[in-house]
Amino acid sequence: QVQLVESGGGLVQAGGSLRLSCAASGLTFSMYAMGWFRQAPGQEREFVAAINWSGSSTYYADSVKGRFTISRDNAKNTVYLQMNSLKPEDTAVYYCAADRRAYGSRLTYEYDYWGQGTQVTVSS
Repeated sequence: QVQLVESGGGLVQAGGSLRLSCAASGLTFSMYAMGWFRQAPGQEREFVAAINWSGSSTYYADSVKGRFTISRDNAKNTVYLQMNSLKPEDTAVYYCAADRRAYGSRLTYEYDYWGQGTQVTVSS
């Protein structure tokens, strides 16, 4: 049974930082691309960042480029999202997802497995 478990969310002031983690089990982690998405109340789930199976390629939404960094540790079956210079508009539930195609995608429907999400709230 595949499980993706996010952690590291919380409440932070604007300009602050958080690091999200997503621990994967039940799959061969190094064969999957991983992505982070977010969903604010009343809005659709949107792409944040993705990383290919090896970590050699990363992709970001324009809204987070230069502030967020995605990385992975295949030995620990974990993907991370370092979020710096946080803004109130970053407030959302953040989800990690696994894509067996392995190259990384911005499209929600290309992901096979999803975590339960972790809340990030940025106060102004």
